[in-house]
Amino acid sequence: MNNVKKLVGGIVAVVLCVGISAQTKLPPGWQSSYVQVSPKGELVYYPDKQGNTIPDFSRVGYHHGDKSIPHYPVTKVVYPAENGDSRQRIQDAIDEVSRMNPDKDGHRGTVLLKRGVYHVHGTIHINTGGIILTGEGDNINETRLLAIGKQRFSLIQVSGAGRMEEVPGTRVKITDRFVPVGTHSFQVSSAENFKVGDRIIVYRPGTDNWIHDIKMDQIVERKGTRQWTAQEYNLSFEREIVKIEGDRIFIDNPVVMQMEDKYGGGEIFKYTFAGRISEVGVTNMCLESEFEHYEDNQHGWIGVQFDKVENCWARNLTCRYFGYSAVSCERNAKNVTVTDCRCLETKSLITGGLRYSFNNWGQQNLFMNCQSTEGRHDYVTGARVCGPNVFYNCTASQTYADIGPHHRWAVGTLYDNVITDGEINVQDRGKMGSGHGWAGVTQILWNCRVKRAAVQSPWTSGYNYSFGMKGEKYPGVFTDRPDGVWEGQNEKNVFPRSLYVAQLMARHKNMDLHILTK
Repeated sequence: MNNVKKLVGGIVAVVLCVGISAQTKLPPGWQSSYVQVSPKGELVYYPDKQGNTIPDFSRVGYHHGDKSIPHYPVTKVVYPAENGDSRQRIQDAIDEVSRMNPDKDGHRGTVLLKRGVYHVHGTIHINTGGIILTGEGDNINETRLLAIGKQRFSLIQVSGAGRMEEVPGTRVKITDRFVPVGTHSFQVSSAENFKVGDRIIVYRPGTDNWIHDIKMDQIVERKGTRQWTAQEYNLSFEREIVKIEGDRIFIDNPVVMQMEDKYGGGEIFKYTFAGRISEVGVTNMCLESEFEHYEDNQHGWIGVQFDKVENCWARNLTCRYFGYSAVSCERNAKNVTVTDCRCLETKSLITGGLRYSFNNWGQQNLFMNCQSTEGRHDYVTGARVCGPNVFYNCTASQTYADIGPHHRWAVGTLYDNVITDGEINVQDRGKMGSGHGWAGVTQILWNCRVKRAAVQSPWTSGYNYSFGMKGEKYPGVFTDRPDGVWEGQNEKNVFPRSLYVAQLMARHKNMDLHILTK
């Protein structure tokens, strides 16, 4: 227990209430028919008739939740300019630390921004791994960065370089006729050229018959509507091989979308991403944007933006007045933890494409203990987002639209104890936008509280789930779509109180037992 307490920090109180160690009888309440805590304190998963189970979402965030976010001594101290722009002195300090050699953990140095107001004209760039940018607190009277400029820009941009590259000659076919959601293994045509530790892509192709069967080539037309095409829906899930038995490959994170022969099956291949950076943190600051009026669309747009990174974090940030988001994880952001951050008093038009308070396009990312006000899509994923990803213990108030997968097939997201005075929706969005269509699959809502919610399941390829929802159920924009899986609406909280925390605790308990028995 002490080891786990160190790893998960502020969520340990919830864990103890869950009682995974189960030294006594389980607390009162109901359990899902899909995943339960046994009297021995073990998580037990029950498959549906196809063999799909609720996935394990515990291996998300910084180092898959296996390491604490680190603390390092200060390397460089920066003070705000007395008059004028502070951006260059911050950038110079970051560039100086970037030239330092990393230690064994990849850390180069920590830049401390002392208390005060920093006027920042343009974007601060972190393009090298191992750099922590930290302040002396997120209150407006502590370390406050003010984004100056009459155009859309990110105040702090953390980004590597290059792109993901397939290793030639490594692609092999998955030979199982059906690979269910939740599994960590599958057969391949040959595992001869793979080894434990290899990073692979689990590739699920888009096919014309799949697009047709989910009816995304039949979206009701309006101006700007785009029907879906197969080549746009080739999905690449980043995984690591943890075991090989003959031609059976075992992976670290589960399959979150079923693969089946009739829709092209699946493949795996090795990949590299040479320019991706890691071990970057942005912490303990108040980030603000100047603005001219409530609907100003030309000013600081994103507080912190991550792309082409892995094992990075944003923590204890208060972001105010930005037009788009406090923190945005782009397509190539992986294993990022965003925790204890706030997106407050957004300033922009209240319309499509704006006010995405905490935005995720990446994989295996964790948003935890966050708050937002006056957003539209406060906790949201984009198109073709490959999970698992988790939003845990987050709140939204004065919201103008809905939380959830926004459009075009996000895969494998857990919304765990998310509370909003608006809506959480998982549905076919049809002709909305430019043809948003089915928002996602394997989208799981666990003990969420809403004004109302729609949870639909697509015509094929899996299901969406609502467990323990507090609030009104409504049928969605298009009422003839298949209903999702609902359990325990407006009943007592489903046990365990948090699925993510229970899965994390169960996994670390198993890790500890494995270490003790080695």
